[in-house]
Amino acid sequence: MTLAIDANALAKTFTLHLQDGAELPVLRDTALKVKPGECVALTGRSGAGKSTLMRCLYGNYRPTGGSIRLREGDEMVELVGAEPRVVLRLRRATIGYVSQFLRVIPRIPTVRLVMEPLLALGVEEDVARTRAETLLARLNLPERLWTLPPATFSGGEQQRVNIARCFVVDYPILLLDEPTASLDPDNRQVVMDLIKEARERAAAVVGIFHDVEVRSAVASRNFEMAA
Repeated sequence: MTLAIDANALAKTFTLHLQDGAELPVLRDTALKVKPGECVALTGRSGAGKSTLMRCLYGNYRPTGGSIRLREGDEMVELVGAEPRVVLRLRRATIGYVSQFLRVIPRIPTVRLVMEPLLALGVEEDVARTRAETLLARLNLPERLWTLPPATFSGGEQQRVNIARCFVVDYPILLLDEPTASLDPDNRQVVMDLIKEARERAAAVVGIFHDVEVRSAVASRNFEMAA
């Protein structure tokens, strides 16, 4: 079986230094396998570790134990304990991530922010700009905003920039943390269509979708996490 994500025996414990070093185990012996073309929805109560698992898969959190192997071309690359250059390489070309918050860079125009992942891959500027503008238009972000920094945008507008920045590259792996949380029905539908198109090109998708309608529309299966 060809896998895009192969995570096994994952454990993550947080140490609460302000509470005399108390330890808070969040992930315990977690295993997740995702094939190309699948969309796996992480489900479970608040505090079950859904966002923690996502951040481990992206390399933001280092697991206390276990293994995360991600497909990069024809090889599986171990993420746990990988050198920073390996993590950055995977993020540049293999893993796309939509978090719940847009990390805004002051004075950088929105269209440039969306173009940057393509430019980092060596795509020509005019091609990158066309791709970015097409996505921004599809996500119904007014053209008058494209040359402005997104720092003063509404939450929904910032989320659409965040989504465009992720989907501007055809990443083989997509991690989506509540991608439709701040969106109106029309833009929610656009995001669902983008996810379906990603699956059709054999991207492996892992997502947190609290909206039951969205989850039912895009997910091929659920992965229940116990608190």
